[in-house]
Amino acid sequence: MGTPHNAAKLGDIAKTVLMPGDPLRAQFIAENYLEDAVCFNTVRNMFGYTGTYKGKRISVMGSGMGMPSMGLYSYELFHEYDVDNIMRIGTAGSISEEANVRDIIMGIGACTDSNYAKQFHLPGTYAPTADYTLLKTAVEEAEKLGIKPVVGNIVSTDSFYHAQEDVNLRWASMGILAIEMESAALYMNAAKAGKRALSIMTISDHILKEIILPPEERQTGFRQMMEVALNTAVAITE
Repeated sequence: MGTPHNAAKLGDIAKTVLMPGDPLRAQFIAENYLEDAVCFNTVRNMFGYTGTYKGKRISVMGSGMGMPSMGLYSYELFHEYDVDNIMRIGTAGSISEEANVRDIIMGIGACTDSNYAKQFHLPGTYAPTADYTLLKTAVEEAEKLGIKPVVGNIVSTDSFYHAQEDVNLRWASMGILAIEMESAALYMNAAKAGKRALSIMTISDHILKEIILPPEERQTGFRQMMEVALNTAVAITE
């Protein structure tokens, strides 16, 4: 068993998977948080590991950048490996006064400029949303750690470098918290598969204020995000 993109066998991957965009961050989580971690995938260097955290079996795997990559890997996890829950853990750029650098945000919904939903031939515009149980649990676990997450609408874009200079202001005018590149595809794949998904992200820069968090200051925020996601995974695992 396996796919052209994942060497794991059925059963190698836990029911809950944490997905950072960067596969090296998946490796970092496996090495620093998981016990008895076993690497199940190295195809295309998209590292995946399964281990235990607080006695619960959890997997972590990179998603790559952008909706095509997230769409591919999350589809296979849901459909080929019987995964029930995927939590994206990554970075986002704030376009809101509500979300500042170092803040942890959680996306209720994920607007998008992508045509990813076109494949489903829906009779209107689909609104990709997170799973409520995952979201509620993640907020509760964050608060236990003394973290107050910012929860709201985000946008998943196909264009990191956009030709329209006012695009961020236009999204901001609709109350969007932050911009990233993966969540809408993840939420749509989960909905179609009847599974659960949530994006938990650290604000690494404020686009409108032109504030960028230096690399050496990001580690604490990333660790907090990882711990919120890991504790959420424990809480939902039977």
